[in-house]
Amino acid sequence: MALPAVFANLSLPVIGSPLFIISNPKLVIEQCKAGVVGSMPALNARPAEQLEDWLAEITETLTAYDRANPDKPAAPFAINQIVHKSNDRLDHDMAMCAKFKVPLVITSLGARTDVNDAVHSWGGVVMHDIINNAFAHKAIEKGADGLVAVAAGAGGHAGVKSPFALIQEIRQWFDGPLALSGAIASGGAILAAQAMGADFAYIGSAFIATDEARAADAYKQAIVDGSSDDIVYSNLFTGVHGNYLAPSIVAAGLDPANLPESDPSKMNFGGDAKKAWKDIWGCGQGIGAIDKVQPTADLVARFKREYDTARARLQLWAR
Repeated sequence: MALPAVFANLSLPVIGSPLFIISNPKLVIEQCKAGVVGSMPALNARPAEQLEDWLAEITETLTAYDRANPDKPAAPFAINQIVHKSNDRLDHDMAMCAKFKVPLVITSLGARTDVNDAVHSWGGVVMHDIINNAFAHKAIEKGADGLVAVAAGAGGHAGVKSPFALIQEIRQWFDGPLALSGAIASGGAILAAQAMGADFAYIGSAFIATDEARAADAYKQAIVDGSSDDIVYSNLFTGVHGNYLAPSIVAAGLDPANLPESDPSKMNFGGDAKKAWKDIWGCGQGIGAIDKVQPTADLVARFKREYDTARARLQLWAR
C-alpha cells in the first residue's frame, strides 16, 4: 500500500513523537524544516486558547519556509490528541485542528470513530498509537489510517512487546502506514525499524536533548549522561505504565526500585498530570546513543549520516 501523500516531503523516515510538556512550536518547526515530521500534544498549549496561536505560528512559519525553499519543502507536522475521557479539552482542541487543517493527527489512549471521521473531513490523516496487536485491530476498525507501534523501551507511556514481535504480528494483516517506537536514537536504528517492516521510526527521547526542546537543562543533561540502566518502568505517575529517568524519581524522594502500583482507573491527563511529568522525567531506553545537547537540525543531520552509512554497509553485505 502506498503511503499517504502527506508524507511525501520527508528527507528521513522519522516522526518526532509528541513530548508532553516539552514539545513546542519552535521544536516542531525545526523538525519539519529538517525533513522529519514534527509533532506536539495539543495539551502542551496552556491555557487552551494558546493552541490557536501555536497552530498559527507553525502553519505560517512553515508556509513561509516552503515559499523560500520550493525545491526542499518542509515535512508535515502533527498534533497529538489524548482521546481518553479525562481530557476535557478534546472538543476545543479538535476544533482548532479543524480550523488549521492539521495534516496529521496522532491519537492516544483510546481509538474513537468520531475523532477519526472529524480529521478525515478536512483531509487529514490519523495515526493511532498502540502497545499490542489487539489494540491495533481496534484502531483500524474504528477508522485510523495508520498505527504507531509503541514497543518495549519507548519513553513515556510504553508497552512491553518486543518490536520484532509487535511489528511482525501487525504486518500479517495491515499494510498501511506504520511507525515503530522504542529505544530508537540512531540512524542505524531507523533503518532497522524499516527492515522489520515499519515505514517510520518514531523518535522522542533524543529530541528532548535539543536546544529547542522545552525541557529543563538538568533533564537534557540527564539524557546525555544516562543509559538504559537509568530507565524505570512504572504506572505510579499517571495510572498508565511508562518509562522514566531514575534520577528524577530519586529527586522526588522516591525509591526507583520500590515504587508502588497505581490504580489505572484513576489515570488523569489534566493539571495533576502536568505537575507529575514536570517533576518525573519520561525517557526511553535508547538514550545511550545521545552524547550531547545540540540543535534539532544537527541531530537530524547526524541521523541522516548514520542512516546512509548503515544502508551502505548492508549493500556491501548483500554483494
